[in-house]
Amino acid sequence: MPNDEHPVSTSSGEDQGSDGESLSGRCDSMTSTSEMDCSRESFTSTSSSKHCSPSSSPPKTLTLDKVMESARDLSNLSIAHEITVNPDFRVEPSSLPEGSLWKAVKNAMHKAFWNILESELNDDPPVYGQAIRLLEEIREILLSFLNPGANRMRTQIMEVLDIELIRQQADNDAVDIQGLASYIINTMGKLCTPARDEDVKKLRESTDNIVTLFREIFRVLDLMKVDMINATILSLRAVLCREGIEYERASFQRILDKTPNALSHSSAWLKSAMEEMMSAIVCSQETGGQGKGERTVPNPIPILNTAFLGIITWDFDKKPLPETLMNDEVRLREIQRQLWQCQMVNEVLLIVHSTIGDPIQGLPSLSERLKRMTHVLLDGMHHSNFNMDEALESVSSQISCEINKSLTERNFPALTPALQANLRGQICSITQKDNPIRTLVEDRVQQFFRGIIFDPKPQAKLEQVPAGLTAIQPELTTLGAKFISLVNYNKTVYGPFYADILRKLISVGTSPAASPAPDPTHESISSN
Repeated sequence: MPNDEHPVSTSSGEDQGSDGESLSGRCDSMTSTSEMDCSRESFTSTSSSKHCSPSSSPPKTLTLDKVMESARDLSNLSIAHEITVNPDFRVEPSSLPEGSLWKAVKNAMHKAFWNILESELNDDPPVYGQAIRLLEEIREILLSFLNPGANRMRTQIMEVLDIELIRQQADNDAVDIQGLASYIINTMGKLCTPARDEDVKKLRESTDNIVTLFREIFRVLDLMKVDMINATILSLRAVLCREGIEYERASFQRILDKTPNALSHSSAWLKSAMEEMMSAIVCSQETGGQGKGERTVPNPIPILNTAFLGIITWDFDKKPLPETLMNDEVRLREIQRQLWQCQMVNEVLLIVHSTIGDPIQGLPSLSERLKRMTHVLLDGMHHSNFNMDEALESVSSQISCEINKSLTERNFPALTPALQANLRGQICSITQKDNPIRTLVEDRVQQFFRGIIFDPKPQAKLEQVPAGLTAIQPELTTLGAKFISLVNYNKTVYGPFYADILRKLISVGTSPAASPAPDPTHESISSN
């Protein structure tokens, strides 16, 4: 019998209550001071433990088996990471797209199976070949739901759905197929979650023929599989929240052992951040006229923070993410998209207030309406088919209407055509890279994220947005909290790997051939 689901792991128990649901908020304190300290300790650790200190692998020739094994390790790592950082992660029943070839093939195969079953059972005498295979599969599914300690129910299922006995009964035309179906439904009622009680009740009350009933039994069994997987995920989340950091680190180390270049993008990312810092230091020294001819030894902690700051403006379409951040790509992309939309909303509001001036000052309700309106009209701005010019034209038109309405209500003269044209022109010009309002907002947003990334205790910084960003403070605080949570967790897991990369980069950058300065990398890492 073809199934709708992939093979699933066994259930964590016979009862599928929701006692673990309170764990959904388990690891959401990633921005706490203690975790920041944990992150710092992980990054600066010099432990020789394999789980805490990445080992370097010598160059080797990779076989197909090794590549496939690494792929499986990466898949397991991705799933574990998703369960840990995403409290809403769950499995949904699979469904193929309407009109797709796979769906057509699947439907044809299922229809053929059920047609054969119906034809065999309607024979005189009935033929039970397909039915026995069906019962055998149902037995295995029911057994897979059991807790390892549920021996009595396991024995009962094996006795009632004794395939050899059923074959003997079939030879003598003595199979009670309806009785077996009733037993299966009652057993499902004992094993299902409360969410499936209604489905099982309908099975008990069904007046359909036996073939249709078994089709419905399989449909509910598929839903129960998903429930059991999600129950297992819930129980795994509690374990991963306690041990996920060590698990992810060890899993990545195994990947690194099999694939020596598994950190190539991460190395390039950190190298670019170090060069950026060194360039800024040189410019500062030249401007200040001090330290000329000397090479300042970079500190690894600011290098890593600078690298993470660059993720805010990362070009996902042109540059691959560091390997250590790939499991969070979807979350990082979404943070970036929301941030860009908030920035544009803020730019529009700054233009409105600077252009209109006193008549709309001190009107928080009007500002909030303009903000909501702009946000809605810019929704979807990251889609490839989004027409930004048209959207901004619409924004300027709607804002002019809303402002004129407010002015009229307070007995102020409406905006002149010239002022409306000026407002429209300024709003539409924010798509230009060198637009001063756009540049100002982008710089202030970078300042905000620099503050929370570089500060060892970012909680207070989350509420302190730079001047000019007050209109989007709630959104910035939320996005900042999400971002710093991912950053801190990433530092905690991959700190030893970053330390190893930076140690080598700094060693090369401060080698005697490049500069007479000593190598202070080890001391720098262990003291921060």
